[in-house]
Amino acid sequence: MTLPLVLIAATALGAADLKKDLTFYAGFNGGTEASVALGDKRIYSAASYKEQASASPGLQGTDVELAKGAGRSGDALRFLKKNNKAVFYRAGKNVAFDAANWSGTVSLFLNLSPESELEPGFCDPIQITDKAYNDSAIWVDFTKDDAPRHFRLGVFGALKAWNPQNTPSDKNPDFLNRLVVMKKHPFAKGKWTHVAIAWSRLGSGEGEASLYVNGELQGRSQGIKELFDWNIANGAVRLGVAYVGLMDDISFYRRALSQAEIRSLRR
Repeated sequence: MTLPLVLIAATALGAADLKKDLTFYAGFNGGTEASVALGDKRIYSAASYKEQASASPGLQGTDVELAKGAGRSGDALRFLKKNNKAVFYRAGKNVAFDAANWSGTVSLFLNLSPESELEPGFCDPIQITDKAYNDSAIWVDFTKDDAPRHFRLGVFGALKAWNPQNTPSDKNPDFLNRLVVMKKHPFAKGKWTHVAIAWSRLGSGEGEASLYVNGELQGRSQGIKELFDWNIANGAVRLGVAYVGLMDDISFYRRALSQAEIRSLRR
């Protein structure tokens, strides 16, 4: 297996264990296929996530392109305008899902100005789910009404377990109190910002998840008790929901990385 660029510096810094725990890496250099993938390496698109079952490989019909020379090193994925299409990698095997005791890390780089480039509404650069943002899902988003926009981490198991009445999220303290919220963000157009989410023991009754931005811990969501109920065939790494900007170097690991390891990835 060729060592991805995102791991070269990390290995030089003594984090060679990252290579054996890597399950997926898409660096977008020369194409959209992942260079490391334990599952399907192709990117998929569809008119919407309601039509995910009919998705086809590639980015045709979307406003997403491979941007030559625009990446951290080489190419990147560019979302030209507010993305309302389904753009995703299949999660099966690429994400080391375990319904009873799920640990892992996702790392990615974003390049955007949330205030000047994003259109009105919430924006989720990444969602990992088989259903929706509030049902067995891990995600980060930019809020819609704050100035500047807040950057948040959300981790929610089976909807019927944590929100049996299906109370709207903006009126539900069980939703709002679970979030990790970063009120002052460092994102800017022309600058790459590193985002990492590390989670452990989800589905065990003692789950937790941490948000890191540029290697700095922004907070933890703890006491996540509910199960994560996935149909793995529908599991997806959803990219750029309502996003505008650049994205690069997406990687997944089968365990929760330490802060030192996460810091090594942004070199």
